[in-house]
Amino acid sequence: MQLKIDQEQKEIKSHGSYAFPVLISYERLSYFDTGEFPWHWHPEIELTLVLEGKISYQVNDSLYELKEGEGLFCNTNVLHSGHGAGTPDCSYLSVTFHPRLLYGYRSSVMQEKYMNHILKSPALASIHFTGEKKWQRKALRQIKKIQSLDREHPDAWELQVEIALLKIWQKVYEHAKITDTGYEENGRDTERIRTIMEYIQKHYGEKITLEDLAEQIHLCKSESCRLFKRYMNMSMFDYLLDYRVDKSLELLRQSSLDVTQIAGQVGFANPGYYSRIFKRKIGCTPLEYRKSRSINRIEKTSDGC
Repeated sequence: MQLKIDQEQKEIKSHGSYAFPVLISYERLSYFDTGEFPWHWHPEIELTLVLEGKISYQVNDSLYELKEGEGLFCNTNVLHSGHGAGTPDCSYLSVTFHPRLLYGYRSSVMQEKYMNHILKSPALASIHFTGEKKWQRKALRQIKKIQSLDREHPDAWELQVEIALLKIWQKVYEHAKITDTGYEENGRDTERIRTIMEYIQKHYGEKITLEDLAEQIHLCKSESCRLFKRYMNMSMFDYLLDYRVDKSLELLRQSSLDVTQIAGQVGFANPGYYSRIFKRKIGCTPLEYRKSRSINRIEKTSDGC
């Protein structure tokens, strides 16, 4: 599985419906081809509850290690990604919902008084629910209640899910510490990161230099590198390599191009170097990956006959 994201890193996925904008899903890191989900964002808020294992979850420049029973509040429109944290796999519950479910209509009291200052705060991109504090334990209990409601689907389950989300929001509102310190700078840096990522997404098949990337955000090369490393916990060059490998996965699965052609199409001038980077990230060679996916398709077809 791969996340579908556009050139602005926005996830292309329906999170519920317009009538009830909530998506409750059960995920595993092993569901993803790379064993991790890549950087992306969406206008919905996401609540995560780890069911088994551990996950390293990064939101903007904050990195969390979530273990079983812990959760995370991920605010609207913030960049986030996740990968393994020393366990064979990690299963987790994801509850994604649009904030309008709670505030109703634009400029309502709910939106203006209780939500906007949190939704728009770069200082509150995320909250780690460790359970060490009483209010966090209450928030975690509500996420678990949503899990039960999803499994049982009792009468008026949508109403009960919304009530649970409101109770979680109440705890966030009551206990979130919001400060204007660094507000403008944090917002500007986040936009710079998105600009770099968007440029890479548009031009990954071409030759990209450090000068090209620095020019996009009007900073010198060294400052651009420090900024990206601080926020993304990886260099711009490593992000570019990872993105190129990710884009090659679909070509390996669905095209008849050979490895040399695929390497060139995603921006690797040397197919041998592409294979080395691919194996380092995926754990097998491109040919082994293609063969394993072909076998899986055959098995699925046989099962369906």
